[in-house]
Amino acid sequence: MIDLYFWPTPNGWKASIALEEMDLPYTTHLINIGKGDQFDPEFLKIAPNNRMPAIVDPDGPDGAPISVFESGAILMYLARKTGRFCDKTERDRIAVEEWLMWQMGGVGPMAGQAHHFLKYAPNLEPPQDLPYAKDRYRTEVGRLYGVLDRRLAENEYVAGDFYSIADMSIWGWASLWEGQQQVLEDKPNFARWLENVSARPGVKAGRALHVELRGDHRNKQSQGVLFKR
Repeated sequence: MIDLYFWPTPNGWKASIALEEMDLPYTTHLINIGKGDQFDPEFLKIAPNNRMPAIVDPDGPDGAPISVFESGAILMYLARKTGRFCDKTERDRIAVEEWLMWQMGGVGPMAGQAHHFLKYAPNLEPPQDLPYAKDRYRTEVGRLYGVLDRRLAENEYVAGDFYSIADMSIWGWASLWEGQQQVLEDKPNFARWLENVSARPGVKAGRALHVELRGDHRNKQSQGVLFKR
């Protein structure tokens, strides 16, 4: 059983979806980011950047346990471990890694900032309703989704004609497009991909993991933990 350190967020979903898609048994350990569990010294031994998700695999390389933090690294590790969802040729693997890095360096950070300035910052005390920041990140997320839409005009999935960890990495943030104040009418390929990926049983199961705990973190306690440390 792989130990999954998790909270139901777009980054957390990457790991839970991968574990479900790859049919890997796992035990969930909740890391309540609104209460500060990510700063617990024991968790920091696994994830020194105080971010979830993280995993501990008792059957790591050479049969020895290993811990892995950073969602992209977790996806790559699990794909290598199972030989699944990274495809079979070197060209395919390069495409998977390109789009995985695109998500890690672009969609995740930019969509995260869009959520922050559009949803959370205006409710801080004192309020931080910053039109420049809101427009900056809303526009950049739209640009990135335009890149994705053009890519998907030529491919069924992000890296090619096969579903991969690149799709898993992007889907969670992309599924929250409304909260990022985006539209789909001008992104038909993106919309088609989003619907197809959302229908996968593994994605549904990974997304549903402890969904009842999902909140918007707009209360003072959560804001103090998440935005002032």
